[in-house]
Amino acid sequence: MKRAITLLSLVMLLAFAMAATVYAHGKKAHGEAIEYDPAVEAFGEYHPSFEATKTVDVSMADSMRFSPDELTVNAGDVVKFIVSNDGQLKHEFVLGTAESLQEHAVLMEKFPGMEHEEPYMAHVDPGKTMEILWKFTNTGSYAFGCLLPGHFAAGMKGRITVN
Repeated sequence: MKRAITLLSLVMLLAFAMAATVYAHGKKAHGEAIEYDPAVEAFGEYHPSFEATKTVDVSMADSMRFSPDELTVNAGDVVKFIVSNDGQLKHEFVLGTAESLQEHAVLMEKFPGMEHEEPYMAHVDPGKTMEILWKFTNTGSYAFGCLLPGHFAAGMKGRITVN
């Protein structure tokens, strides 16, 4: 019995350490300037003083799709995404590289209760709308997706081309 308690304690300690590490990536709320890791800096930046040069409406549905699911913007554009959840389930809109979103989706499957808040994310309750303001600084192909467990794997993703 004592060995089982010790093993359980070790497992709980490791789980807590991993969860704390994962949770630590969401430190700032919308409206605050933040420092980015290199993966985020690859596709853009946020600052509360930015003013939108382009507005894009994006809707999310329980069919696990975005509309539109392909967007084109120009490098230097500050885009205001108006993200609406037209479904009955919670959805999120997360900007990133295809690789970073895939990695994050895998983490979300392992840690479904993980909470995070970054300016390139919108967590939208059913029937609600949120806005993201984002400046695209580099040309290339980037992505967006819903990283809630099962949503990304079901195809809830899209592509952004930055010219």
